[in-house]
Amino acid sequence: MFPRIREITDAFGGKLRVSVEEHPSGALVVLERPDVSGRPRILLDGYGTDVLAGYIMSARLAVSHGLPDEHVDGMFRTRFVLAIEPCAAIELSQGGDARLEIPAPFWDRLYAELCLVTAHARELARRAEARVH
Repeated sequence: MFPRIREITDAFGGKLRVSVEEHPSGALVVLERPDVSGRPRILLDGYGTDVLAGYIMSARLAVSHGLPDEHVDGMFRTRFVLAIEPCAAIELSQGGDARLEIPAPFWDRLYAELCLVTAHARELARRAEARVH
């Protein structure tokens, strides 16, 4: 079943790939933009995935007024920023060069996909714990 890969396409042909991959800690959620030069890629653990889901909902509610940045620490340290101009997008950045933009047309489908992948990631983490004990 893993890796699990889904591709979301917007009305303009933009693509966002969401996958779940096994990792020693259980699972990682990988976000990629295969349609953008450089093919930006962000890796999120369960903590980062939960924060992204909440940030998407907060961005939807606050889009015209802005939203404070969010940060997650740990092995997959990520910064979440809501950009309003020239069009609404959530920008994720990790380290120096790893930066991925998620335009608003992707938000609803990505949120739904994150609800599914977090369940898979939790199960992989549970299995990883069982193998250790």
